[in-house]
Amino acid sequence: MHHFDWLKRHAERNPHKPAIFDQGTGRSLTYRQFNRRANRLASFLQSDLAIRPGDRVAILAKNSPQYFEALFACSKIGAILNTLNWRLAVPELTYIMQDCEARVLIHDAEFSQAARVLQKKIRIEHPLVIGDEPSEENALPYATALAQGSPADFAGPQLSYDDTWAIIYTSGTTGQPKGAQVTYGNFFYNAVGSGQAIDLSSRDSNLVVLPAFHIGGLGLFACPTFHCGGTVVVMREFDPALLLRSIEQHSVTVVLLVPAIYLALQQYAGFDSFDLSSVRVWCSGGSPLPASLIQDYAKKGIIIRQGFGMTETGPTVFLISKEDAVDKAGSVGKPVLHTEVCLMDEAHNKLGPNQVGELCIRGNVTSGYWKRPEATAEAIVDGWLHSGDAARYDDDGCYYIVDRWKDMYISGGENVYPAEIEAILYQHPAVAEVAVIGVPDPKWQEVGKAVVVCKPEVEASEQDLIDFMQDKLARYKIPKSVVFVPSLPRNDIGKVLKRVLRQQYA
Repeated sequence: MHHFDWLKRHAERNPHKPAIFDQGTGRSLTYRQFNRRANRLASFLQSDLAIRPGDRVAILAKNSPQYFEALFACSKIGAILNTLNWRLAVPELTYIMQDCEARVLIHDAEFSQAARVLQKKIRIEHPLVIGDEPSEENALPYATALAQGSPADFAGPQLSYDDTWAIIYTSGTTGQPKGAQVTYGNFFYNAVGSGQAIDLSSRDSNLVVLPAFHIGGLGLFACPTFHCGGTVVVMREFDPALLLRSIEQHSVTVVLLVPAIYLALQQYAGFDSFDLSSVRVWCSGGSPLPASLIQDYAKKGIIIRQGFGMTETGPTVFLISKEDAVDKAGSVGKPVLHTEVCLMDEAHNKLGPNQVGELCIRGNVTSGYWKRPEATAEAIVDGWLHSGDAARYDDDGCYYIVDRWKDMYISGGENVYPAEIEAILYQHPAVAEVAVIGVPDPKWQEVGKAVVVCKPEVEASEQDLIDFMQDKLARYKIPKSVVFVPSLPRNDIGKVLKRVLRQQYA
């Protein structure tokens, strides 16, 4: 019995229930249709492409029903879905594809150019293209793959909660991204834990606008909604009017957005003309939500519940209750079901209330990083995942994320790791030393600023360095400004004091 096939069970129990609505095309699928399409893709991957349990299937696409068909098709045959961030530049994608050794690349027609360049750099055995326009490359249309596959249910392999369902790459502080293995257990316990925190049921409909290449796009609350047989409304990308209209049109009940989107909606002139009364749960994650924004929305009768999660925790760790959301603005609340947390100091001693330490998580955590045993051993010690975030909790047991234990910053909901950008800038002939920090920004919350020491007798301008990074990094990672200084502040062992730079330039 293949008990990880959620769609098959819902298709049997509630075949005519709407499972997914595609805001892009206006088409919807019932659970029976959704299950049959995922079966077709699974049978094509297995029979025609000889994809075996454990093989990796990469996907480079915007949000669509096909994205979730690919996820569930993988679960039916035990393959592993590798979700590619479409904001990345081709060299970044090349590294990830080579690292996870994906045998199949499913991609949107709009990424055909990137797929062709990738194909030249690394041999992709089986490209499949989603989209109606004919493509001149050797990619097989996704629709053809479905037509060749069988819609019938079939016996999948025996899987366990420890098997990997998806590999999601997170940028490491060391520069190269690491593939976090998200297991069936992670997906299941997240569905139960985050679902329980908001009383999710089959009566709910969830709007997904966060990109599905993120654990947030998959896990908040798309997969939990599929797990309990509700309806998911999929948006290809964020547009304020379309998002608000979708909520109204589909009587959406559950929404998770990032602060950058809440800020954009607040500034959208037509906001008050939409009826958003169907929404019973508004959540925020990805980065801290300014307390002032929580208050502003509360005045409109919208209570935003802040949460916290990580790719490595499937993702949900915390979600604040509706009762505490406004009074304790700035807190992420208490841990969800099946997740245990503690704060530790540098010596791994556990700390008490009102003390700041590193947030550590046990329970629903990744089985490790793909092919990176050292990185796994460093992150997970005695079963505790060390998050790299500094946190504290108050006397009521509500947690607050204080700062990054490491130097990461968040731009438009995306984690940015300075080390990766610094490594690129060090390749420029004029750069002797560089430190990248996040500085406040009204639109993106934080943007990068590069603080550079030039080599003697070599000149470079701000624009030179920004241009140099253009084709090497995703746009959101490229610092918006560069300042030149005679030297960087360092401590006695030579480590750059980013804290001092942040105080100086923030």
